[in-house]
Amino acid sequence: MFKPVVLSLALTLLTSGLQTQQAAPALAARQSPTLTWAACPNDKVGMTCADLQVPADWQKPDGRKITLKLGRLKATGTSSEGSVLIAYGGPGGPGIALTQTYADLWAKLRERMDIVTWDTRGYGEQFGGLSTGLACTWTRVPLPDFPEDDADFGRLSDTNRGYAEACRNKDPELFANMSSADNARDMEAIRKALGEAKLNFYGASYAGIYAQDYARLFPGQVRTMVLDGTISHSGADWTADMADMAKDNETSFTRFSTWCAGAGKCQEVPAQWRGLVAKADRSPIPAKSAGIAYTGRDLQSLALGFAQQGPDGYPKLATAIRKAVQGDASGFVPARGSRYPDQSTGVTECTDWPRPASRAELNKTIARLRKIAPNAGTANTLTTGTLGCIGWPVSVTNPPAPLPKGLPPMLGAGAWRESDAVARILTQVPGSATIHHDGPGHTLYAFNECARTHIIRYFTDRTLPSESTKC
Repeated sequence: MFKPVVLSLALTLLTSGLQTQQAAPALAARQSPTLTWAACPNDKVGMTCADLQVPADWQKPDGRKITLKLGRLKATGTSSEGSVLIAYGGPGGPGIALTQTYADLWAKLRERMDIVTWDTRGYGEQFGGLSTGLACTWTRVPLPDFPEDDADFGRLSDTNRGYAEACRNKDPELFANMSSADNARDMEAIRKALGEAKLNFYGASYAGIYAQDYARLFPGQVRTMVLDGTISHSGADWTADMADMAKDNETSFTRFSTWCAGAGKCQEVPAQWRGLVAKADRSPIPAKSAGIAYTGRDLQSLALGFAQQGPDGYPKLATAIRKAVQGDASGFVPARGSRYPDQSTGVTECTDWPRPASRAELNKTIARLRKIAPNAGTANTLTTGTLGCIGWPVSVTNPPAPLPKGLPPMLGAGAWRESDAVARILTQVPGSATIHHDGPGHTLYAFNECARTHIIRYFTDRTLPSESTKC
């Protein structure tokens, strides 16, 4: 999702027929018969808002309704050629507040198209959202350690269920219907309410999961779709997806090692790294400045944060490793936020991703990823990310699945790691393209003018860049 500094997860040539298709749906098809627009609360950028009622449970269309708050920045040209629906991920990024804050980013696209966003279901006041929220106390907790035995696995399950039930008991129905597929169904309701013939969608970070689920559920309704800096929710083989994620993380360490060798200042550091991780796994290394201690997996996760910054983070990582080798891991303590690698209450994530059913299954995955990524291990993969979902009181209702055939060409974008992940998704959609940025970052639209230009042209004219575009 967009933050003040960074955005907070088939390379085939464009067919000539795509470039000559009509730019946007006919204006007559885009009335909004079910929406009443008025100035948004505390608006300062000319955004109007509307309420849309949708089922809390899409399997019960005639049951209880919740409210989605929509926001719209109308096209500034002589007429609008359609709407682009945008979401910032998170999950839970408040679309209305973020779009108001970053309204200037959409100025060029607004010359021809309306910008529409919404605050996603369940993420209410605590997230700055205006849609129906879950009355929960949202917290961030350190990622749990890997269970050492079956009893430890059971205790982890009980602990996670305790966190979940504290939230679930406030609204069991909405809690159980917070998956990305539920958001995708909300997106279809928004398209219909806008009177659009087909959907144009920009999904940043976790909202790229919403995009993949929409494409799977409503393939005939996609006009244009951008996946910016996301991860795959469309793999046919979950174990392969996990391996790809670990490989991408390992590449971050490879870049750091190459820099150390070239810089001539830290040649010894990469060789020290694995020994440090192994030592910390046996006995956590104290971070004296914070009064805590880090395991090897903690160090791997925090080190990835430095490594993924590229050259700006490499000197800090080298210094932190040297200091930790001497017995003080203070260099790894995050400047802000939690002292540990942490996660939030996973009401969406725990319905979207497979979770291990037993310690034996978990251990098998851990061993495989550590072999694939000896420097990064399981850090910052969904193997660790779903530890908090073990014992969750709601099942995985929206597991990954391949995209269907017949989708129109789509556009991906991303920096290191992310562009590779997006490109793997879009190999399933012939004619698609991915914009690659050879550098660090999270998503491209907000911070890369070259990528933004290609994305806008795709939305307005359905023209894709070449398969190997670099920005």
